Amino acid sequence: MTPRERAERAAAAMWSDDGASQSLGMALREVDEGRAVLTLTVEKRHTNGHGACHGGIIFALADSAFAFACNSRNAMTVAQHNSITYLAPGHLGDRLTATATEVSLAGRSGLYDVAVTNQDDVLVARFTGLSRAVRGQLFEE
Repeated sequence: MTPRERAERAAAAMWSDDGASQSLGMALREVDEGRAVLTLTVEKRHTNGHGACHGGIIFALADSAFAFACNSRNAMTVAQHNSITYLAPGHLGDRLTATATEVSLAGRSGLYDVAVTNQDDVLVARFTGLSRAVRGQLFEE
């Protein structure tokens, strides 16, 4: 099995039980070893009192991309620490894309960078995630 095939099988196993990402309207667009891309179109239900995309929705999109990237090797992996910096608002109708990229993997700990951009390639947020592998796999190998 190639690394990409493993990542795709791990993502399929996760996606099937990921009610949170699905219920928010996210779509898994791409996955590879240490990398994942998810999208979300900002709907009225995603906006806050200022009419902008709620920061928690942007965080959730980035966090989901991070999750698919850090689980791509079929080792059950969870978030140990995450942080986000908001750089521009998301607006109603925007298509947000979260691209997660592995920066470092050492033992059971990984560091990931997630860029959230809009349809005009404007950087909306930058998310950093630290992962920790735990026992188990997403599918049997």
